[in-house]
Amino acid sequence: MAAGTPVSLCRNAYGQIVGAPVPDWTPRPPPPHTPMHGAYCHLEPLDPARHADDLVQGFLAAPDDRDWTWWRTPRPADAAAFHADLARIAAITEFTTFAIIDATNRAVGYAAYMGINPEHGSIEIGAVNYTRALHRSRAGTEAIFLMLSRAFDELAYRRCEWQCHSLNTPSRQAALRLGFQLEGIFRQSHVTQGRNRDTAWHAIIDPEWPAIRAGFLAWLDPANFTANGTQIRSLATCRAAATKTA
Repeated sequence: MAAGTPVSLCRNAYGQIVGAPVPDWTPRPPPPHTPMHGAYCHLEPLDPARHADDLVQGFLAAPDDRDWTWWRTPRPADAAAFHADLARIAAITEFTTFAIIDATNRAVGYAAYMGINPEHGSIEIGAVNYTRALHRSRAGTEAIFLMLSRAFDELAYRRCEWQCHSLNTPSRQAALRLGFQLEGIFRQSHVTQGRNRDTAWHAIIDPEWPAIRAGFLAWLDPANFTANGTQIRSLATCRAAATKTA
């Protein structure tokens, strides 16, 4: 289904317009706490005992706090506070949080399944927090691809969401680059760090996923990069080509 294609509608016995039936629908399973493996990284359940030292070192390497401007909480003040924050995140049972492990076997970021709604087949990828080592990297893109692939291909969810502060331009641009569509702004949805937050909601739905998947695979192909690691075609270009042939 091309982006923007309307969902089919039906009429009931009273002539009222209703949504299309979802044949043989059953609730989806929750995401398992098992690793996901790619060519440039792998994801494993966040374990502070194994991952915190790498993550804290990576986050403390940032020269300032700008990566935390739109985060729900301020940047931890020091290594001890970072360790405590990672322990807190790992203990949240409503999330399924994964450490992102690069080719050198270092933990370089984390991301979580949130808003998990098996009854309706909806799930969110959130709490995405990358150290500078993961910024603008193939591993950073592949990590989200692996999470999307688990949601759609392995677990057969119907919808995957991405939400962020409406003023967080880098996150909003990342969502669009990854294939999510902006669905709207929830005004005054939160108070974060003592300030108002309007939330931008993005989503991918399952009919869109095959072309998005093909775009990811084309972009991640080693042939799409020069010897010094520069991309030849952008992810958006790869996805557009896949959409045309879908």
